[in-house]
Amino acid sequence: MTENENPRQKSPVNLRSWTSGSLAGNLWSLAWPMTINNTIAAIGPTIDMIWVGRLGASAIAGVGVAGMAVMVVNALIFGLFIGSSALIARYFGARNLEMANRMAHQAFLIGLLFSIVMALVGIFFAGPILVLMGVDASVVPQGTAYLRIQLIGMFSMIGVTVAQSIMQASGDSKTPLYISFGYRLLQVALCPLLVFGWWIFPRLEVSGAALSSVITQGSGCVLAIWLLLKGRSNLPLSFKNFRFEPDLAWRALKIGFPASITFMERALAELVMVRFIAPFGTVAVAAQSLTQRIDQFIQNLAGGFGTASGVLGGQSLGAGQPQRAEKTGWLAVGLASLICLVCSAIVWFWIEPILRLFTGNDDLLQISASFLRIQIASYVVWGLVVVISLFLNGIGDTIFPMFVNLFTIWVIQIGLAYVLPLYTPLGVYGIRWAVVAGILVRAVVYPLYYQSGRWKTKKV
Repeated sequence: MTENENPRQKSPVNLRSWTSGSLAGNLWSLAWPMTINNTIAAIGPTIDMIWVGRLGASAIAGVGVAGMAVMVVNALIFGLFIGSSALIARYFGARNLEMANRMAHQAFLIGLLFSIVMALVGIFFAGPILVLMGVDASVVPQGTAYLRIQLIGMFSMIGVTVAQSIMQASGDSKTPLYISFGYRLLQVALCPLLVFGWWIFPRLEVSGAALSSVITQGSGCVLAIWLLLKGRSNLPLSFKNFRFEPDLAWRALKIGFPASITFMERALAELVMVRFIAPFGTVAVAAQSLTQRIDQFIQNLAGGFGTASGVLGGQSLGAGQPQRAEKTGWLAVGLASLICLVCSAIVWFWIEPILRLFTGNDDLLQISASFLRIQIASYVVWGLVVVISLFLNGIGDTIFPMFVNLFTIWVIQIGLAYVLPLYTPLGVYGIRWAVVAGILVRAVVYPLYYQSGRWKTKKV
């Protein structure tokens, strides 16, 4: 914080203090809504896949691969707003609500600019992106239609993401949960209507799935901004003196840019995996798509505790309590690890019935189940990896996770994904073992850095 920012300015007396009281109580109060919210977020693409799955393997592959491209964009967005969220959390922990509000203004402006850029990419480059990913020609039209609508309508997803991140950074995780539940429930109802043309709606197939996502997230965006303006969250948003502040925006982007690279690396790696898997056929690509959906679902369960610990850690650092921040992170690791172990058991014993929700193709089911059982080797350490990564990003220490991901993904994971299918009997399954290897290395590196405590002195 700069010297002229009064850390106690305009602090209302009725705000809950997240920097005192029970560590476990505060973490649980903040984390359980975030965990459910993350789960609901993962359900969005899953809703698309359930209904699109009725259109055949090409539709599954097309929407799955296009969805991975959307994940790259989502990763960039999530990273961009890590900076503003980290700063809002620190300002809120210091009870400087004026600066928190001004940072929220910059987040909305950055989001608006990015939405325009993504719309142009969707209009002109959706098709070429699918072609570059190397999928079968029969998959390209389906994926292009889905990707184009998602990118043109990216403003709706960005708007709701910015508004919800502002709420969460201030310690309000329940309101974003209610918003997500509402618009996902609407998507459950709208998606099949637009995909199959039921009732008065036209049959749009994969385009209908994408459109239902844009429409419902748009409704969530409108509701979230309205609640912020009405003071229904911890940080009462006001657009008084709303303006672009280059210095403040740059501070947020300087923190957020490395986080964007971190999250994009993971998403881009999924696209590279498609290139490696594509020679094994459309069924293998569809299996990768289904695996990624369930993978993301489990990761989001752990991610709720990681995001919550990052918010509490940022507020604790803003209040000058680094030891409290550290204890919060370790507690979150323990709880998330327990959840991941339960998920591992479910995958091992019951993955086939779960996969039958998406497909009746026995070959597709068999490959997908094998992919996910291999992934159990990484699920057992995901609580550690996901929580510490999100904690560090949440407090504004984004450089270290960026370099760790650069090495573990682009050297270990991608390198092994190229070598194992060609030079071992593992075949396509070697690609999944390559993913596991990269995660296991992160499970060693992250806790060593966290224990060193260097993040406690990170200035934002």
